[in-house]
Amino acid sequence: MMQRLNWTALVASAVLLVGLACAPMAALAEEPQRGGILKVSLSGDPPSLDMHQEQTFLVTIPISTIYNTLIVFDPHGFPKIIGDLAKSWERSEDGKTWTFKLHEGVKFHDGTVLTSADVKASWDRIINPPEGVTSARRSLYQMIDSIEAPDKNTVVFNLKFPAASFFSTIAHPSNFIYTKADIDKGPDWHKKNTNGTGPFKLKRYVRGSSLEVERNPDYFKEGLPYMDGIKYFMIKDLSASAKSVRSGRTDVEFRGFPPAEVEAIQQQMGDKVVVRYPKSLSHWGVAINVDKKPFDDERVRKALSLGLDRYDMAKTLKPLSGLETVGALMHPDTEWGLQPEEMQDLPGFNPDTEANIQEAKRLLAEAGYPNGFKTVLTNRSVKLPYIDMGVYIVSAWKKIGVDAEHKLEESATWSATRRNRDFELMIDPFGSQAAGDPDELLVKFTTGASSNWGRFSDPEVDALYKQQQVELDPQKRIELAKELQRKVISKANWLPGLYWTRIEVRSTKIKNYEPHHSHWMNRRLEDVWLAQK
Repeated sequence: MMQRLNWTALVASAVLLVGLACAPMAALAEEPQRGGILKVSLSGDPPSLDMHQEQTFLVTIPISTIYNTLIVFDPHGFPKIIGDLAKSWERSEDGKTWTFKLHEGVKFHDGTVLTSADVKASWDRIINPPEGVTSARRSLYQMIDSIEAPDKNTVVFNLKFPAASFFSTIAHPSNFIYTKADIDKGPDWHKKNTNGTGPFKLKRYVRGSSLEVERNPDYFKEGLPYMDGIKYFMIKDLSASAKSVRSGRTDVEFRGFPPAEVEAIQQQMGDKVVVRYPKSLSHWGVAINVDKKPFDDERVRKALSLGLDRYDMAKTLKPLSGLETVGALMHPDTEWGLQPEEMQDLPGFNPDTEANIQEAKRLLAEAGYPNGFKTVLTNRSVKLPYIDMGVYIVSAWKKIGVDAEHKLEESATWSATRRNRDFELMIDPFGSQAAGDPDELLVKFTTGASSNWGRFSDPEVDALYKQQQVELDPQKRIELAKELQRKVISKANWLPGLYWTRIEVRSTKIKNYEPHHSHWMNRRLEDVWLAQK
């Protein structure tokens, strides 16, 4: 179980940091060794190579090695934020202007020298995407008014209001900096091509087989990277992926394995592997397309939520998938999360399962479905933890008369399906890839948010979100965040499921590396090295 985390204090301390040296490194107990190829198991192909437009670990895990961001969470000291392409920064007294100074002489892989124009163009693409570009995280940056590049090494962010979340959200690991020239080539150039400033360059990509990156000899952080390269093997089957680690074909699977597979790996490999349980804020629930009948009816949505016994679900799915924690829209072990006693009056959170089922049937009958109805639950064909959760939910809904077909889609198709809203119900994960601030997590539930796949709209929720954005009193902000969660869950606009405990297993030859709470984070691997045999 996670310790109760004070994310507000953590982020506040991070904001006070100044830019650090350009090669952030923890004190190493051993002398780094150079060379070697890290072998990584990846559970599928990236739908594209453009992280600005995508929302999947299948992109961020391999492609983070190729790019840099303006600032970054310290790979050896989360939640501390340190400079990346930015060497220093300062905030105005009113908190509405942030000025970043860039490292000079940084080169993209094609030899182009980085300037503030590239940073501005990249961030303009994120916050105000041109026609043909879908910005997956645009909604996170509502506080940004404009971006300026007054000289070639200075970038200025002008905010509409002082936002506590600004610093941590721009450190989000997906905010890659592209060249302005590449952006000007058109909306699809980055989907098939890469050109970053990062420690590794794309060497070869064979769809369905592997993706390889090689050392960038001109990396601006002196002496890095240590490894010659990284090879990502596309292994969709979870058991085959675990077998690849057990056999030594791969060194790590950065997303995680279920407990049973972890136990088998440990039994076979013993002290040749390291097992870690990083704190995770990832939540798997169900998105509802409210524009499709009968899901425009609040009674039907509430019935679906009442039909899920989350406490039994946690007991059943924990050994299979690591899904084990019942909670609202923010983790119960953070200061923002609703506690069990605060949730029992919300649909589906009363421990009396039989009473929940009877109420669900009553609501369905009242809505005109006394015998239930048929529907489709769209899911991603990734076992951990999607498929196991989908199977449980389909089985649970049968008890209230809802017959849901469990439709599995390959990752690229599933990503397109949710973007196009071509679903009725969908297994929908979300969580924090940054510091876990309410701005980052709760924006999903606001009108028009890029990740609000069901497109529900609630003026009260929108008002609460805007209030907490500008509230500087920590306790009042917590109260607003909790009230927002109650509103969403009470109307069943999105169905909470379970929080995931991620288990990461890696070879002991991987040195100077620790996993972060999100499987998206700490994936550049610039100062990781391999112990040579």
